[in-house]
Amino acid sequence: MAACAPKQKVSNMDYEWIPEKERKMFVKTVGIEFRHIGPDEHTTSDWCTVAADRLLNDLGWQRDEIPLLLFVSQSPDYYLPATSLLVQHRLGLSMNCMAFDINLGCSGFVYGLSVATSMMRSTGFKKALLLAGDKSSASTNYKDKSTYPLFGDAGIATALELDDTAEPMLFNLQSDGSRAEAIMIPDCATRNPMSPETYLEQQYEGGLIRHRRNLALDGLSVFNFSINEVPENIKATAEAAGNPLEFYDYLVLHQANRLMTEQIRRKLKFPPEKVPYSIQEFGNTSSASVPLTICWDTNEAVRTSKKWFLMSGFGVGLSWATASICLDHIVCPEVMYL
Repeated sequence: MAACAPKQKVSNMDYEWIPEKERKMFVKTVGIEFRHIGPDEHTTSDWCTVAADRLLNDLGWQRDEIPLLLFVSQSPDYYLPATSLLVQHRLGLSMNCMAFDINLGCSGFVYGLSVATSMMRSTGFKKALLLAGDKSSASTNYKDKSTYPLFGDAGIATALELDDTAEPMLFNLQSDGSRAEAIMIPDCATRNPMSPETYLEQQYEGGLIRHRRNLALDGLSVFNFSINEVPENIKATAEAAGNPLEFYDYLVLHQANRLMTEQIRRKLKFPPEKVPYSIQEFGNTSSASVPLTICWDTNEAVRTSKKWFLMSGFGVGLSWATASICLDHIVCPEVMYL
């Protein structure tokens, strides 16, 4: 597992759209002090490619022996073709490699891991690459304090190898499209194509200013959804795996909001030392946040020992998912920067 983020690091204490007192309160409660923001010329696939290239080199894998590549993101390089195909070429993988995209955000890593492992079991593929990440900063408006200081950019790569003697993985995937408008970019796809009105800024309740290509976030709805649905999903996952919650060494939660994450942690009665964080350094990195947190905060533990994890991603869709997974002396370099 490897992660890459942009070199540029910005502080939310420099976010001058809101008063200094409000900035301090935001950092204290939401937990996001810094974010890594990509330049215009870099995309999610760039960070994923750096992470995957390092991982393949560290593992000593041959590029022509990888038959499956998945790319999970909601900020692709182009409207078409699929970004996975571009990465397949950039990594020098064989034309016999099956490559496709999965359009998911915050739950995307867990969903993608489920798809990749299921395909490996059903096809007999011995190896696979799962890439995930987002350039969420490209969709926020500086004048919208409900989104702008939340999101950072990153990409990750996970290398998977089929081993019949390995500990089992178990997944619990859920969705509710009736609440889709809680996190949405309204314009520039086929339902609402780009129009003269798309980039006209409007003011919304609370003094939020954005246009219809910007990300719109109903923070209260997402908060309530997360603290109500996610703990039950996590408990059901552990129960299905036949393990009490105390069995797990770590609970890695999507890094959206520290106050929200702490509510989930307390509901599940997980001790603080078992719940790692990366939000203070990277903000909300969407589908990259769970593996980025592992690479950032539990790097040494997963490289040098055997640890059991509950991993949970939740948000845009609305979609949420948990995985029960054992990481046993895995290759996990320190977070890279591009």
